[in-house]
Order: sequence, then C-alpha cells, then structure tokens
Amino acid sequence: MTSQFKTVLLLGLLSALIIILGGMLGGQTGIVVALGLAVVMNAGSYWYSDKIVLSMYRARELAQEEAPLLHRMVGELAQAAGVPKPRVCIVPDETPNAFATGRDPEHGVIAVTEGIMRLLSAEELRGVLAHEMSHIANRDILIQTVAGVLGSAITAIANMLQWFAMFGGGRSSDENGRGLNPLAAMFMAMLAPIAATLIQMAISRSREYLADATGARLCGQPLALAGALARLDSYNKQRPLNNYNPATENMFTVSPLSAGGLAGLFSTHPPMQERIARLQEMARRGA
Repeated sequence: MTSQFKTVLLLGLLSALIIILGGMLGGQTGIVVALGLAVVMNAGSYWYSDKIVLSMYRARELAQEEAPLLHRMVGELAQAAGVPKPRVCIVPDETPNAFATGRDPEHGVIAVTEGIMRLLSAEELRGVLAHEMSHIANRDILIQTVAGVLGSAITAIANMLQWFAMFGGGRSSDENGRGLNPLAAMFMAMLAPIAATLIQMAISRSREYLADATGARLCGQPLALAGALARLDSYNKQRPLNNYNPATENMFTVSPLSAGGLAGLFSTHPPMQERIARLQEMARRGA
C-alpha cells in the first residue's frame, strides 16, 4: 500500500468520524457543518499541519549557531538519506523525545526536546535523529501529522458531544425537533476517539519498524539507536510531556504514554522490547 493511498484512506476515515459526530450534534445541519469542517481541516492540515503541531508544543526554530552539533548531525543524515536538510526546532520540555513533521521532504522539520539534548550521548542522539530523518525520507510525516491534527479535532468534537449528552440531551438537535439521544451520544463520544486511535495505530506501527531499520542504517549504529529508545521509553513513562496531546502520539520517537494495560493495546507504537530486539538483531547480523 503506497503512502499516497494511506494518506487518502486516513483522511477519509477520520473525516467520516468528524461528519458522524457532527450529525449526532446537529442532525442534517450538523452533517453539513461537519462536512465543511472536514474539508477545511483536510486542506489546512495538509498545508499548515506542521505549524499547528509545532505551536502545540511551543517549538521554535534553532539557528545554526545555537546548536552547531545538532545542525551538523541533521545535515549529514539528510545527505545520507538523499533529502533536503530539514528545519531544526527545539521544544521547551525536559521530557526527552523528538518528532518529525511537514507535508513532504522539501518542507521537513525535526523537533527535539530540551531534555533529549541533555540525556543522550552524541551517538544515541544521532540514532534518534536518523529515525526521524527516516520518517521524512519514507514520506511518513504527512500521514503522521495529518493524523495528529484530525485526531485532535475528533477528540475535541467528542468532548462537545459528551457535554451535550449530559446537559443538552433534551434540546432539539435538528430541524425536525428530534432531541439528542444521551445514551447514543455518550457511546459515540467514547467510541470516536478510540476509533481514531485505531486508525492511527494500524498505519503507524509498521512505519515505526521501518523507520528504526532505516535509521539504524543511516547512522550506522543500530545499538546506539536501541540504547536511545530504551532510555527515552523509561523517562517518558516516569515523566510525560507537558501539555501533551494524545492525538499526536504517533508522531514521537517513543510514545509519551505508559505502555502498560490498555494504553499499550491502543498505542500507535509497537512494543518497545520488539523494537529493541530487531535493532539488536540488525547489529548481530551486521546489517
């Protein structure tokens, strides 16, 4: 399945969820409004999703002189991957993590947190940057970023639907005077974010394995990337990102969510033990 087809499928399924939620909130009028919202958000998430996600985490672009080593690593990895050098941004958060965004390799961005710069060795940081560069080279970033933006919208609309179910269920919800069914609304308000996560998960997990493998080859040190993943995973379980939006989970190098219990079942990332094991196998085979 090509990245282009995956993008169309993702946009269609997530847009359908927005329209269904709109219909439950406002009947036929709600469907029309939600359809318009879906069209606007699809266009907006294509052209501006990188700016939206970067603003979510208060990321700012780093000048060359502010982080020369980081810029040099990104430039070398971009050359090895055969893509233009992405912009480099910093997220003001002590939790170590990173993500890539942008609609295509020509508009790529790699963002790292302040915490990752302090935690990892140069080799480990290079491994993480290589992982994110692989997402850019493999053209995963549009899928990931659009999923994050539309997933955020679905969560927000579902929260509105839940509020109407609790406090506005007796009010007219469409032009025929039919009231909002509180039980159906509550069920849909809970189901929609889960469905959005499952759509993201189905696409993202295989892309993470591919980014690990490609990143390990780009940096030439599978064990350095494996070590970085282990350390990032441990720190993120102990201290989640500030102002973290669950709909953007699929964009990060490691999940900012704990992998235990239901969170692990619905994580957009594969099990960390499996990711590390695959990288260790690559190192053993000298791949």
